[in-house]
Amino acid sequence: MWALRCLIMLVLTAAITSCMVGPNFRQPAAPAVDSYTEKPLPSKTASAKSLKKAGQSQYFVSAEDISSAWWALYHSPEINMLIRTGLANSPNLASSYAALRQAQEAVNIQIGNALLPAFNLGLTGQRQRFSDASIGVPQGTSVFNLFNTSVSVSYTLDLFGAARRQLEALYAQVDYQQFQLIGAHIALTANIVTTAVTIASLQAQIEATNELIHMQEEILHITKQQFKLGAASSENVHTQETLVAQTIATLPPLERQLSVSRHALSVLVGSFPNGPLPVIRLNALTLPKTLPVSLPSRLVRQRPDIRASEALLHAASAQIGVATANLFPQISLTGNYGWEAVAPAQLFGSRTKVWSYMASITQPLFHGGALWATRRQAIDAYQQADAQYRQVVLQAFQNVADTLRALETDARALRADREAEEAARINFNLTRKQFKLGGQSFLNLLNAEQQYVTTKLARIQAQAARYNDTAALYQALGGGWWHQEWCVKECV
Repeated sequence: MWALRCLIMLVLTAAITSCMVGPNFRQPAAPAVDSYTEKPLPSKTASAKSLKKAGQSQYFVSAEDISSAWWALYHSPEINMLIRTGLANSPNLASSYAALRQAQEAVNIQIGNALLPAFNLGLTGQRQRFSDASIGVPQGTSVFNLFNTSVSVSYTLDLFGAARRQLEALYAQVDYQQFQLIGAHIALTANIVTTAVTIASLQAQIEATNELIHMQEEILHITKQQFKLGAASSENVHTQETLVAQTIATLPPLERQLSVSRHALSVLVGSFPNGPLPVIRLNALTLPKTLPVSLPSRLVRQRPDIRASEALLHAASAQIGVATANLFPQISLTGNYGWEAVAPAQLFGSRTKVWSYMASITQPLFHGGALWATRRQAIDAYQQADAQYRQVVLQAFQNVADTLRALETDARALRADREAEEAARINFNLTRKQFKLGGQSFLNLLNAEQQYVTTKLARIQAQAARYNDTAALYQALGGGWWHQEWCVKECV
C-alpha cells in the first residue's frame, strides 16, 4: 500500500505543478462600427393608414432587448400553436440536442481517460504443469495451481498540458454544438412564421383572384347581353372570354404554391403533409409596432452563428497547444499491488504480497519532422478558422443591414401599392358602372380591370412582405435566445 500511496502523491503533485503550453484563447474584439447601414435609419417606417394592422408605422428602437417569444407579437393563436408544435416535434431540433449530448460525453471521456488515474482490479487463476529440468532439477514434472489478485493504477502526467488543451478543444466543441442548437431553434421559429405568412398571403391572393374572376364573368355576361342587342361586337365578347380564361389560368400556379408551402409548414412542425393545419388570415395578423435594433457591438454576442464560429476558433487555438505539448517529454507512472499464492486460502497473507511501481519518460527525438509539421498545421487551421470567423461576422452585419433596409423600403412599397389599389378600385368601379350604361368603351373597361387585378395582388404581396421582414429582423438579431433555459454558460 505504501507504493500505491506514493504513486497517488506523485500524480497529485504533477497535476498541481504542471503547466500548459500553447496560446491562451482570447475572445475576438467586437467590430469597431457604430451602425449597420451607410445612411442613418429613419425613426419610423412609412405607413399605409387605410390598412389598420399591416399598414401602421414601425418604430426603430436602438439598444432594445429582444423577447425570446417574439412571434407572440403577431397576436396569432394559430402561429403560437404551430411554433409550440414545431419545437416539440421537430426532428432537426432532436438531432441538434443529440449532437450536443455527444459533445458533452466526449468531454467526459477525455476527463476519464486523460486527466484521472486508471484503476483496474485483476483476479486470475491457473493450473500449470512444467518440467523440473527447466529449473535444473532433473527429477520429473511438477503440477500446481497459481492464483493472483491485484489492483493496478496507471497515469500519464500532463506536465505540458496536452490532455488539458484537448479537453479545452472539446469544451469548445460543446459550445459549438450548443450554438448550433440555438441557431436551429431560431431558424425553425422564423421559418414557421414566414411560411405561415406566405400561406396566408397565397390564400388571400387566391381569394382575390376568385373575386376578380367573378367580376370578370359578370362583365362577360353584360358584354354578351350587349352583343345580342347589337351594342357590342363579337370581338368584345371574345376578348372578355380570353381575359376570364387568363385570370382562371393564374389560379393553378397559386394553388400549387399554396400546397407546397402547406407541405413545408407541416414538415417544419414535425408532421406529415397529409395532416390538417390551422387557417391563418393575413388581415388578422398584427404588425409589431416597435422594432428592436441591437447595438452593433452586441451583435457578435447575440448571433448564434457568430458564437458557433468563435467556438471553432477556440477549438483550433487549443489544438495548437496539443501539438506543441507533443514536442515535450511524456512521463507515465504505473503501479501494482496484490497477492499471489498456490491456493485461494493462502491469498491475502503477508508472505504472498506482491507489488511493483514504475515510471517511464519518453522524449521525442526524431519523427521525420512530423511533430513540427503537425504544429504548423494546427497554426494554419487556426488562421483558417480566424478568417472564417471574420467572414461570418461580415455576413451577419450584411444580413442585419439588408433586413433593416427591407423594412424601410417595403413599408414605402406597401403604402404605394395600397394607394394604387384604392385608385384602381375606384376607377374600375366607376368604369364598370359607366360601361353598363354605355358611357365607357370596352377597351377602357379592360384597362381599368387589368389595373385593379395587378394592384390588388401587389398589395397583398407587399402586406405579407412586411410581416416576413419583421420576422427576418428578429432572426438576424439573434432571436432573444439568451432568455432561454439553455443559456447555461455565458449569456450576453
